[in-house]
Amino acid sequence: MADDKRYYYLKLKDNFFDSDAMIVLESMPDGYLYSNILLKLYLRSLKFKGKLMFNERIPYNSTVLAQVTRHNVGVVEKALKVLQELGLIEILDNGAIYMIDIQNFIGTSSTEADRKKIYRERIELEKGQMSGQMSDKRPPKKEIEKELELDIDKDQKKNNKAEINSMFETLWKAYPKKEGKGQVKDKQKKVLYNIGPDEMLRTIERYKAEKIGVEKQYIKNGSTFFNSGYIDYLDANYELDLSNAEKEEKPKTSGYEGRGY
Repeated sequence: MADDKRYYYLKLKDNFFDSDAMIVLESMPDGYLYSNILLKLYLRSLKFKGKLMFNERIPYNSTVLAQVTRHNVGVVEKALKVLQELGLIEILDNGAIYMIDIQNFIGTSSTEADRKKIYRERIELEKGQMSGQMSDKRPPKKEIEKELELDIDKDQKKNNKAEINSMFETLWKAYPKKEGKGQVKDKQKKVLYNIGPDEMLRTIERYKAEKIGVEKQYIKNGSTFFNSGYIDYLDANYELDLSNAEKEEKPKTSGYEGRGY
């Protein structure tokens, strides 16, 4: 399986701990320990898209899980039993642990329901392979994994594009001459996004400071600035010219100092 770190992220809604399962879990003795273990298992499972494995062939056992979650073995074993009873995990006969709700936390898209279905089929497929009762109607394992990866990749691109456009809107509002917006293409917006909003806002403020008192007709259009005009104002390229400021701040002398007048 490709080790693609682009997918190593977990998104939880603000009502995550308000679900029935989490309320029941945390109301138990040591329930807060169990919820902590659950979150750590979610994060550990991201590497294999929801399947908790030490590597591609070896599943975690309770001893190793105790080490990586930093809880004692007894607490981990109880937590696994409780999480399984609540339907939050499924433990296969080979020791592999599937995080049942993980697909709820990998972003959203129009294909979210399909992605959950594919993930569920993947679990059933592995169970069928272990028992020798794999159905001909189920799609091959490679096909399932390929579809799952494509869905997640679509979500990632969609989320990235939304973040890029959101940042550009913030920059556009901050720029003084809003003309030519449509001439800033998506590829260039991504360049600005990679520079980062803080530095780009600084480039705008530096340019605006230089143009104080200048007529609007002599200020660059937004399209010109964001396509290339910002470069001289980046942190690495910008040097504040203090020469004029120093001349203005230096007190003028009358030529009579020290003569007793």
